[in-house]
Amino acid sequence: MARLAAHPPETLSHKLCDPKIMNKPFKTLSSKIAWSCPWYAVRQDEILLPDGSQGVYNTVTKATAVWILPVTPQKEIVLCYSYRYTVDDWCWELPAGGVKPGQTLAEAALEELHEEVGGVCESLEHLGQFYTANGICDEVGHFFLATAVTLGPTAHEPAELIEVHTKPIEDVLNMALAGQISDAPSALVLLQAAERLRRL
Repeated sequence: MARLAAHPPETLSHKLCDPKIMNKPFKTLSSKIAWSCPWYAVRQDEILLPDGSQGVYNTVTKATAVWILPVTPQKEIVLCYSYRYTVDDWCWELPAGGVKPGQTLAEAALEELHEEVGGVCESLEHLGQFYTANGICDEVGHFFLATAVTLGPTAHEPAELIEVHTKPIEDVLNMALAGQISDAPSALVLLQAAERLRRL
């Protein structure tokens, strides 16, 4: 059983940005779901703009997601090398996934760690959160540091083509700085956690 630290909020009752959120420059006149699938939906809003004109804004709505930064007892980071059909490319990434209904953020993080890299950790710590694509999507990502991670069998879904790799911390940080971690949330997590990783 992983030891949990720095428990995150399980629901986002606050915004991530400026207190100026209280001054909302757009007014929503109507809202409908234009299209949906099991993983996300497109919400179409009619809005009143600050200049008084009206417009339509389409937003991809997604459940909250988690990213996990796994570190082994040998001070190596566990990475996924994943094929992404959307961009027809293989990408270096951290384990990640959506939070299922009824799950806590920590439960989702532990589940994704196990499924994607076969990982079990001794300690799981919430480090922060961010918007993943705030120009088109309302998804919020939470990221966790998992330490003393040991690896076992994975539980990949049929559409998940994932190779599991371990690399020294400094090598992975250099990959992020060099642009070799092409999954943006994964690169952000690594760079935000860089000093913490160097202290392990």
